[in-house]
Amino acid sequence: MPTTRPLIHLIAGARPNFMKIAPLMRAIAADGRLQARLIHTGQHFDRDMNDVFFQELGIPTPDVRLNCGGGTHAEQTGKIMVAYEACVSAERPACCLVVGDVNSTLACAIVAKKAGVPVAHVEAGLRSGDRGMPEEINRLVTDAITDWFFVTEPSGRTHLLREGQLSDAIHDVGHVMVDNLLYQAAKLERDFETATLETDGVKRQLGRYAVVTLHRPSNVDGEENLRRAAGVVNALATEVPVVFPMHPRTRKNLEMLGIQLAANVHVLGPQSYMSFLHLWKDAAVVLTDSGGLQEETTALGVPCVTMRESTERPVTVDEGSNVLAGTDPARVLEACRQVLAGHGKVGRRPALWDGMAAERIVRELVRRLQA
Repeated sequence: MPTTRPLIHLIAGARPNFMKIAPLMRAIAADGRLQARLIHTGQHFDRDMNDVFFQELGIPTPDVRLNCGGGTHAEQTGKIMVAYEACVSAERPACCLVVGDVNSTLACAIVAKKAGVPVAHVEAGLRSGDRGMPEEINRLVTDAITDWFFVTEPSGRTHLLREGQLSDAIHDVGHVMVDNLLYQAAKLERDFETATLETDGVKRQLGRYAVVTLHRPSNVDGEENLRRAAGVVNALATEVPVVFPMHPRTRKNLEMLGIQLAANVHVLGPQSYMSFLHLWKDAAVVLTDSGGLQEETTALGVPCVTMRESTERPVTVDEGSNVLAGTDPARVLEACRQVLAGHGKVGRRPALWDGMAAERIVRELVRRLQA
């Protein structure tokens, strides 16, 4: 074993990153052949969407905090680039590992690549085909400069090969978000005090219920979009009680436009990971526009209806429990009603979604960095 272990920068900045970083940090520590520094960009700085995740997921205190929250997409990306450049210059890591498709992913990948540091992208190759999504731009640009691609599903490899990437740089590893989900679900069943969770009381009160999460601009930005989405939620609430953990931007837009939700819609604030898992894992149906939740519901076999025209995670539709319903209210409601009537699709967990993706990634990084 080398006397000096290769140093990897693990980049986290927004809520979806934390669930993907946690199993990677556990796997790196268990393997022992690499050293990791956790760089927290501060893209999400609200405690409800930040520190509590670190506590529940068992992630150590970040080694570096860049404190780059707030601002427009351009302002935020620029601030992260400037701050991370100083970090790269000071430490010269052997690799910069980025996850997902948020602004922090794009910003740190650009800085690392320009500094001559190899970039590893976890959850590479996903494509929605919708360049109106900021996340799609982040995916395309990040993958254009990535050195090592870790993909979660067959479509990722297909897209990367079509875009000219070399096959031997693409690794089918499974999904670290599923690693984390299975780990946390077992913890929730085994030794987590659910009575302390906000969602526990809601579950006991309602019995059977639906869970809704909506935050994409196509659903919540602009009066027409938001009124359409709110109409769907209110109509669903005539069928079954709805629990709606609401994104801050969604809440702000509803209040600004004076749009009211039905009495049978139970609005909550942003939830911690365990509180939200405790809620959605037992839902009769989940209605969402979240990419990550499409995958998590598929992993646990929970019926999911996605209110979007496209998905960058087609395996959840082809094999899993997800229905891509589009944004037409009638189609979305019909898909939800089919599930509630017991006629929803029965999916399966995709190949390699077995809780071991992080270990596969670490083994490949060791091979690359110690070569």
